[in-house]
Amino acid sequence: MAELETTLTDAASGAAPAPALTAREKRDLQKNQLRPLANRRPELYDEDEYSSDEYEAMLDMYNGTLASIEEGEIVKSKVLEIRENMVVLDIGFKSEGTIPLEEFKDMPDLKPGDEVEVLLEHLEDAEGSVVLSKKKADFMRVWERIRLAYENDQPVTGTLIKKIKGGVVVDLMGVDAFLPGSQIALRRVPNIDELLGQTYDFKIIKLNKRRRNIVVSRRVILEQERAGKREKLMKELEKDQIRKGVVKNITDFGAFIDLGGVDGLLHITDMSWGRISHPSEMVQIGQELEIKVLDIDWDRERISLGLKQLQAYPWKDVAAKYPVGTRVQGKVVSITNYGAFIELEPGIEGLVHISEMSWTRNVRHPSKLVSIGETIEAVVLKVDPDEEKISLGMKQTETDPWTVLPLKYPVGTRITGKVRNLTSFGAFVEIEPGIDGLIHISDMSWTKRVQHPSEVVKKGDTVDVVILNIDSENKRISLGLKQAEEDPWLRIGETFPVGTELRGHVVRLMDKGVVVEIGNDIEGFVPLSQLNITGKIVSNPADVAFEGMNLDLRVLEVDPIHRRIVLAVTNIPEEQPPRPAEPPTVHSSEGEL
Repeated sequence: MAELETTLTDAASGAAPAPALTAREKRDLQKNQLRPLANRRPELYDEDEYSSDEYEAMLDMYNGTLASIEEGEIVKSKVLEIRENMVVLDIGFKSEGTIPLEEFKDMPDLKPGDEVEVLLEHLEDAEGSVVLSKKKADFMRVWERIRLAYENDQPVTGTLIKKIKGGVVVDLMGVDAFLPGSQIALRRVPNIDELLGQTYDFKIIKLNKRRRNIVVSRRVILEQERAGKREKLMKELEKDQIRKGVVKNITDFGAFIDLGGVDGLLHITDMSWGRISHPSEMVQIGQELEIKVLDIDWDRERISLGLKQLQAYPWKDVAAKYPVGTRVQGKVVSITNYGAFIELEPGIEGLVHISEMSWTRNVRHPSKLVSIGETIEAVVLKVDPDEEKISLGMKQTETDPWTVLPLKYPVGTRITGKVRNLTSFGAFVEIEPGIDGLIHISDMSWTKRVQHPSEVVKKGDTVDVVILNIDSENKRISLGLKQAEEDPWLRIGETFPVGTELRGHVVRLMDKGVVVEIGNDIEGFVPLSQLNITGKIVSNPADVAFEGMNLDLRVLEVDPIHRRIVLAVTNIPEEQPPRPAEPPTVHSSEGEL
């Protein structure tokens, strides 16, 4: 029987198709094909036992079997044997086929006798074997499902497996597809790596079988879902409604809350009545919250939400809780150039202005006295519930030292202090820590007209001074440097009687004369009329004198009451310092004489 099958198969596999035959010719051909078998196996063939119809039926049976198998088709096969690295399969053809065992990874329980679908790539290879592929058969089955899903606009399930440039590779039933980054979600995903391994539904938006190119989108499905949920939410969502939502995303300015398909914004200022520096202090991603709907704008697709609005308003009875004069404790939560904000309780903050931090210190910046997180004591100075403002004072927790200074330092008290700073009009001397007094430039010398404090004192000098006045209200102390010494004008008239001859040098040129120093910081004045030693009228002292010039002088007048000595030039010595190259400055005599 096997030989008969071989003969029929050889006849059926002829290279060139035979021309159309008559019924008789066809029957004769069948007889000729079967006759060699009959000669070898007479028990199987007896020409007298078979009619032409029987021959034809038998031949059609074998030919039909062969005709049902074509290259490029998926066929059913039976597992005959499982070897070390391959599987032997029977597809009902004249020879068996083999497939590498690794193509059956998805069938760990494979055993002989099982039926599997494979792709018939070739009926015969160079060695006459059937070429089969399970992997390609699986791919064709999957691709067909993908094609139908694409044509029918149906979703497919896939798993994100690998991040690549521009997006993610998605496993669709064993076939790789590309998910662009813009199609992953409705908003940009900050960390795609967190999504790897997740399974979602996708829509196929591009398909190219020849290139095996599949592009999918999750965003399309999310947009469709959002549109349906948005429509439902539009009907039920109302302002001032209290709803539950899940924290979807956190930014520096707030958190996005999923209300069931539509996101709302919970701004950082609506999270707490108190001060928070970042939304993560109040909420976490995935946390379920009960929130209040503050505003709805469907045209701009904006929903504003509030969390603090579900809590009691802390400023309601603040004036009764913190009356003026109350001493309170609080934590420093913010520092600015003009002061520090103190949290008295969650949602209630007061400001300590820089001017209210110390009675005595000149505070240049609040950070010099307080730091973030520090707990301080303060006194309530003012409460404004409407503006949600409380003014606090730190210095008010201590006794104002300026109220006791007049008693502690009566006028005329002689004290020692350190020069802390110089200005154009005087020098500030520290009386005690944080309290300075001013030596005005006019109170620095009895005899010398001081142009700048640096002519008399330097920063850091320790000096003896006398209290001239204390103004507690304006926090000012006037000090005298010259008053710490005896007034020399009481005896200058005896030291420099009229007619005394002496030598001095020019220290300033004035429009009405020159000021000269005659020793011991004593200055005298030479009028223009006493400069004309040559007999010529002098209208400008710069014509005959310069600063530093030596002059022989005679005392004309001594006035202790007005603290003035008038001198006359008697001679100009030959020995003189170099004359300055630049023209001398002539000062106004107003207030000099």
